[in-house]
Amino acid sequence: MSETSEPETNQTPSPSSGKVTLGFSLNKRQMRAREILACIIVALAIYTIQDFIPALAWGVVFAVATSPLYERACIRWPGASKTIWLPLLFTTALALLFLVPMILIAREAFREASDMLLWTQNARQDGIPVPNWVGQLPFARMALTEWWQENLTNPHRVHEFVTAFNRHSLNMSRTVGSQIVHRSTLFCFSLLTLFFLLKNNKKVQRQSIIASRRSFGKRGELIARQIIASIHGTVAGLVLVGVGEGLLMGVVYLIAGLSHAALFGVITAVAAMIPFCAMIAVSIASVMIIASGAALAGIITFCIGSLIIFVADHFVRPALIGGSTELPFFWVLLGILGGAETWGLLGLFIGPAAMATAHLLWRNWTRERLCEADSLSSTTTRN
Repeated sequence: MSETSEPETNQTPSPSSGKVTLGFSLNKRQMRAREILACIIVALAIYTIQDFIPALAWGVVFAVATSPLYERACIRWPGASKTIWLPLLFTTALALLFLVPMILIAREAFREASDMLLWTQNARQDGIPVPNWVGQLPFARMALTEWWQENLTNPHRVHEFVTAFNRHSLNMSRTVGSQIVHRSTLFCFSLLTLFFLLKNNKKVQRQSIIASRRSFGKRGELIARQIIASIHGTVAGLVLVGVGEGLLMGVVYLIAGLSHAALFGVITAVAAMIPFCAMIAVSIASVMIIASGAALAGIITFCIGSLIIFVADHFVRPALIGGSTELPFFWVLLGILGGAETWGLLGLFIGPAAMATAHLLWRNWTRERLCEADSLSSTTTRN
């Protein structure tokens, strides 16, 4: 009885008994079992919340992006930082930053939808006459006029086209509606994540530093700081520069006489947050100005917009994003485009952060190798 129960106790036998190895192997198996159990629990947790991981990632990005302003606010109002009001204020302000442009766009879309419905009814009855701007085109006027008269002036042809378009748009609206509900849920969860991260700001930072040092040492903290700096630079380079482009183009639209100039300025600002997408909004606005009869104003608007976007995308953004992390322009461009291609909108922040971290590791690795090479060459010279 005593011999069979000895391995299960924590008694320390003499080294000559031959049972020390048995106790050590038992503790090693326990450690491996704990590691395997921990991996299983983490994998199960990730699998459970897999649909909400993008929302959690957005919440972390929002928290990192607003952390400088939030820390200043905590210093300014230390009493409010200990309650829920300051985190709630920042969360609400960020929500309005996204919701106000969307509300403006939705309101104008509903307003234009009623006019479009009335225009569609008239087109079914009388057809669509050839607009005046077709006759002002410098080329292809006759071909476009003949095609228009053959396809759009005839009410029967317009009725067939509108009916087919309505069927297609009905199926598309169902898909878009389900996506809007899904995205809205994820956005609300991102805001909830942001609120709790801001509310427990100091605690989360302290726990993250401890976990980083235990796992990776001091270099882990250096990498984390590089990622945070990259996110700050990306916010400044994408969001702030996009807002600036939208404001400038809104003034240009207003001077050019575009209807709903403020709305198109907001659309341009949102599109400008994604590199090279602002040209789509500028092109649509320029075509609308040309269609209204102001061909010269439309061409000038397009040229000014192209110049603003070129300067912002090739000089201002790389300086803001790469300047905070000492990242070269080529790495910044790869991070933004590759991140957007792989991860969608979230990749606009993940991509530059990943490239900034890779660039930091590359610099450290090559610097260490250079030191080793110098020491080796000096040793060889002395020998």
